[in-house]
Amino acid sequence: MRRGSMVLLLLLLFSSLEVSLSQTAPQYSRDDFPSDFVFGAGTSAYQVEGAAAEDGRSPCIWDTFAHAGKMPDKSTADVASDGYHKYKEDVKLMTDTGLEAYKFSISWSRLLPNGRGAVNPKGLEFYNNLINELIKHGIQPHVTLYHLDLPQVLEDEYGGWLSPKIVDDFTAYADVCFREFGDRVSHWTTIIEPNIMAIGGYDNGMFPPNRCSYPFGINCTAGNSSVEPYTVAHHALLAHASVVTLYRTKYQAMQNGWIGLNVYSLWAYPFTNSTADVQAAQRSLDFMIGWIINPLVFGDYPEVMKENAGSRLPSFNKHQSKQVKGSFDFIGLNHYFSTFVIDNSNSSSTGLRDFNADMFAKFTESKNMTPTGQFVPVNAPTDPQGLQYMLEYLKEAYGNPPIYIQENGYGLGIFNDTINDTARIDFLSGFIGSTLDAVRNGSDVRGYFVWSFLDVFELLAGYWSRFGLYHVDFDDEKRERVPKLSAFWYSDFLKKKQDMSIERTGLNATSHAQQ
Repeated sequence: MRRGSMVLLLLLLFSSLEVSLSQTAPQYSRDDFPSDFVFGAGTSAYQVEGAAAEDGRSPCIWDTFAHAGKMPDKSTADVASDGYHKYKEDVKLMTDTGLEAYKFSISWSRLLPNGRGAVNPKGLEFYNNLINELIKHGIQPHVTLYHLDLPQVLEDEYGGWLSPKIVDDFTAYADVCFREFGDRVSHWTTIIEPNIMAIGGYDNGMFPPNRCSYPFGINCTAGNSSVEPYTVAHHALLAHASVVTLYRTKYQAMQNGWIGLNVYSLWAYPFTNSTADVQAAQRSLDFMIGWIINPLVFGDYPEVMKENAGSRLPSFNKHQSKQVKGSFDFIGLNHYFSTFVIDNSNSSSTGLRDFNADMFAKFTESKNMTPTGQFVPVNAPTDPQGLQYMLEYLKEAYGNPPIYIQENGYGLGIFNDTINDTARIDFLSGFIGSTLDAVRNGSDVRGYFVWSFLDVFELLAGYWSRFGLYHVDFDDEKRERVPKLSAFWYSDFLKKKQDMSIERTGLNATSHAQQ
């Protein structure tokens, strides 16, 4: 795999540099947010549940990928955080923390082991029990239908997201979820990060099903990096729109819920104030964000994508465009960091092209870097203000849609993460503050979720990196949970302690270090 592509994906997905925020930053409290604004934390099924071969669950594509030794630490999520067996303990921790909501995903292959057809009673029982336990403790369940864990049987049968057959199977799976859980679940997200799913799984092959082609990917035996990412994202949008149509026609009036789609975002600064770099930064937003949100709002892809990708980008027919347009009650946003963008159109305009080449931009991470057009594999600094810029961009470019920040957290590359995690407090404090700034400036943000509630199996790094508010001992079969300092900090914020105010540095929480 090209060095640049590897670093680009890492930059696109996470940031990990410990950066202290200003000691003089303004203060804020939970009461500064609207009363119906919801704060929570999240995990996903494959990353937290474990019990991979228990109670009728069939393998998903991540099981296959991990068992083939594809993870950097050669790990699997066969046990993960053992959330399948410890869900009651975890909900008790959520209650102790003061979470207002918990975002989790349903394992398609646990609920429907054949990908379609008969419901697995044990899978149904587990999710009913989890939802009921959350409701009993006053915690809103925010449910994701698909968090990148396609049943392997559907991948084997027809290529999964590469085939339009996925639309019907995903809709039927969603129908089961709405029917069985919709009386208690009012917030549904159909698909997490279809943009990253397409790039990671079908362009550079760093995610399952590990498809790519030379010279863009890594250790793939099949794929076409020039075409398949666009095909997959297109089918994901059609599947999403089909599920929303189902929900609105059959369930929403009775269940009074909301449904939306998630997108991975990063804020893009032009590397210089040159016209070329400014245009490159906008292209990167059009390709990364507009790829998914433009069809939802306008019924079609951004013009620059249609121009640069040409016939490799599928088109919507009139019926599809009408169905996709407006197919959301909210947008879910996963956001971790910002990046600087250099125009690269001169060197990427000929020869084989993938998504990144079509974007004609290169990503870097520091204004101190010489603009040579090369990637440098170092950590990108955290940038809370970039989240505010992203939220306000969505307000201006897309008519101020309701937004839930569904993932924001600190951990990739933090191999020495400790219980006394003041750097994580700095990170969360800054990003919650930037969210408040966006709300005050008119952005329709409805909620914020920390990634992740517990340390989990991370999709980029296995157990090498930790994002959790609670430490999980992966070397102990009991998977003991221990609160980190950030858990105390977040709890104090949610419970309106610390004199109803928290400095964005998070330093007031250090009093818990001795507890």
